Amino acid sequence: MKTFFAGIMTLLGSTNPEYNMSTPQDEWKKKLTPEQYSVCRLGATESPFSGKYNKHYEKGTYVCVACGQELFGSETKFDSGTGWPSFSDVKNNKNVILKDDYAFNMHRVEVLCAKCGSHLGHVFDDGPGPSGKRWCINSTSLDFVPAKETK
Repeated sequence: MKTFFAGIMTLLGSTNPEYNMSTPQDEWKKKLTPEQYSVCRLGATESPFSGKYNKHYEKGTYVCVACGQELFGSETKFDSGTGWPSFSDVKNNKNVILKDDYAFNMHRVEVLCAKCGSHLGHVFDDGPGPSGKRWCINSTSLDFVPAKETK
């Protein structure tokens, strides 16, 4: 089913071929799991409530699974009830690219990794706090680096 959605997203133009063309798709397929490739390189979406970081609240930093770019700090993570990890802000605005997404006959704002062009998820204007943003991100596109404990 996930491959089906990845194919639909490809047909609708939600792939990311313009980013990091120096890495051939075959290399991404070797580096990433099939699910990671589908989400990160083809723009698919994981099923809600299925991701390992949806209910994850350890202190640390969430990074791009494809390239290691720092994306979100655990201090901005919150439970939006949507089934995907949600954050109220990014670590650094320069680490993401926002792109208008008109797939499925609606307007959304896609979030891409600025370093490798991987599809991360979408950002919405219904979040908490001063930013008012809800960065709705696929667990599959993330890796986690725990904070170093201090004594």
